[in-house]
Amino acid sequence: MFGCECEMKKRSDRPSTAFVGDTLLSEGPLIDVALAVKEHAGHSQDSSVLVFDDGTGQVIDLDLRGGASEIRERIDRSEGGASTERPPSGRGRPSLGVVAREVTLLPRHWDWLAKQRGGASATLRRLIDEARKQEGHDENRNVATEASYRAMRTLAGDREGFEEAARALFAGDAHSFEAHIAKWPNDIPRYLRRLAIKSLKPPSST
Repeated sequence: MFGCECEMKKRSDRPSTAFVGDTLLSEGPLIDVALAVKEHAGHSQDSSVLVFDDGTGQVIDLDLRGGASEIRERIDRSEGGASTERPPSGRGRPSLGVVAREVTLLPRHWDWLAKQRGGASATLRRLIDEARKQEGHDENRNVATEASYRAMRTLAGDREGFEEAARALFAGDAHSFEAHIAKWPNDIPRYLRRLAIKSLKPPSST
């Protein structure tokens, strides 16, 4: 009925981004970013490196001792035991997983359903699927908004326009959000635009 990711990404493969101060150092799978940070640390005395999980906007603490395989293993071991198992399928289910249960509606609801394409049952299923799809969209938007805000607070919480940008982000106002973050060092707005793309409404064409 609904597709699912049968294998979740390992933590070492999750999209991540590293900043040295206001400058982007590396972006990509966490293991690649970690190795870039390790290389940077070997050539620079600047320790102000922040590594972000792009999915959550949270800063990641990395243990960069050893070689690449050791670092990858250590990152994946810190995953936290996320389950990748499929939900068990019921035995002896009717075709398409249809379950018959009582639905109580007023006469005017039944009258309206009877006039819809496919009849009452098909219409109810369609309405429920549309509502579930909208809920999924809203959830993705909320996750993107929270991730963007966390990263923005860390990178630009003391910058001019931060509060205005935060209000625009939560309001989904792309135009206002862009106007306030555009004043910051180039790599910061570029990163925040990428994180916030699912949470902002496109600017009106009128």
